[in-house]
Amino acid sequence: MASSEKNLSSFSGSNVGDVSKKKFGIVVSEWNEEVTEALFQGAYGVLVKHGVNRDNIIRKNVPGSFELSLASQWLAQQEDIDAVISLGCVIQGETKHFDFICQAVANGITEVGLKYNKPVIFGVLTTNNKKQALERAGGKHGNKGDEAAITAIKMLGF
Repeated sequence: MASSEKNLSSFSGSNVGDVSKKKFGIVVSEWNEEVTEALFQGAYGVLVKHGVNRDNIIRKNVPGSFELSLASQWLAQQEDIDAVISLGCVIQGETKHFDFICQAVANGITEVGLKYNKPVIFGVLTTNNKKQALERAGGKHGNKGDEAAITAIKMLGF
């Protein structure tokens, strides 16, 4: 279902276990910071709301979305990190750069989760314009950061 048809901040409360002692890494791209900071606030708020100790939420910033995969790997390889949430925003431009970055980031984040056998969540917006990004970072379509955090929580309860 497209996010234009579903609010990203609406999710089922089922399969949500006790995460009070779990440790989460959140990697945030600095590129499109207005959007990615809103994504972080959403993810952080959902984790805290579901009982995660604030000291167990580790934030790391990277320059852009392309760097999310490697930084996610650095966090995932730490045995005390239970799940990693990767947050970024890639907005379509005039060149094919968008396609290459989106594909590389999606593949990279997937590979990290498989390599370390732990949830590594793709919380990256890939939009046509800034307006669409803002609508999915706390705007009329909810917040992809909320969705990414609840996905991490649910995967830990799998």
